[in-house]
Amino acid sequence: MILKGFKEKSNKKYIDKKLKSRVISQDNSRIKKVGVLINKDEAIDVKWFDTLADALKVTSNNFQLIVFTKEKRSENVSFNNTYNEKNIGWGGTIKHPDLERFINSDFDLLISYYTEESIHLKLITTASNAKFKVGLLQEDERLNDLIIKTDLKDYNTFETELLKYLKILNKL
Repeated sequence: MILKGFKEKSNKKYIDKKLKSRVISQDNSRIKKVGVLINKDEAIDVKWFDTLADALKVTSNNFQLIVFTKEKRSENVSFNNTYNEKNIGWGGTIKHPDLERFINSDFDLLISYYTEESIHLKLITTASNAKFKVGLLQEDERLNDLIIKTDLKDYNTFETELLKYLKILNKL
């Protein structure tokens, strides 16, 4: 239990260090590749993300979804790209190969679609190499370049606002 607290503190230090050294991309290229990070425990409609990919005009091979869950056993999880807190080590080290690939992917857009204050979700958002990051309103506003304040289940408003701001920023 004490070690878990130290591990969490080391991951918080990693997040702060990454956020302080983050360089915001000035790249105004169009969005071609999208990554989405969700929390399975918040009961999100995953099928809606297919609709969002169509609205963003992104092909399925350029759209990647990764799921965080608190469940330890993988039999209870119905998604391929799933990870839990056991897949993240001390100081932001990643122990899951799919998660490592997700973080190192050069996404044009990362959508952090979660509201729960989780050190693990924040770490993945922070560590991602995405050029532009969008998320829902959270405590730490440094995580995302664009924050859309909407309810987690209000998919239509999120999609409308996302498309509106991406058009304004010439990313669509």
